Amino acid sequence: MTFRSRRKISWQSTFASRGGSKKRPYYKIVVADARSPRDGRFIEKIGNYNPLLAKDNEQRVQLDADRAKHWLSVGAQPTDRVARFLDQAGVLERSARNNPNKGKPGEKATERAEERATKAAEAAEAEAAAKAAPAAEAEAPAAAETEEAAS
Repeated sequence: MTFRSRRKISWQSTFASRGGSKKRPYYKIVVADARSPRDGRFIEKIGNYNPLLAKDNEQRVQLDADRAKHWLSVGAQPTDRVARFLDQAGVLERSARNNPNKGKPGEKATERAEERATKAAEAAEAEAAAKAAPAAEAEAPAAAETEEAAS
């Protein structure tokens, strides 16, 4: 009977593990097995993130750049948020995202906007007709007076 050694293939992931109390978040930036839960077991802690601090505060994101480079070279995949932090630290080059459809309104909002536009156009036409009608009425009596004066 022979025993084979089982090689465990692990996918490392770099993400933020949440700590802190309710409505007071505090995150540890950790390297963990991708199958482990967000707040579960991790391999190594490489930094902290405190979103309650001001964006220009140095203590908001603390990151061990050397360890982050090591884990990225080994194949760890950062989440979007951690990739942003690594980009700010100059560890990882993150390409800018471009989603032109994100800012477009949905179907219902488009329909409502079209309805508003047609109502506004109808109101403008009615207002123009209302302005033209008194002017035509004012011209009609003036023309009648000139005819009477001519006779």
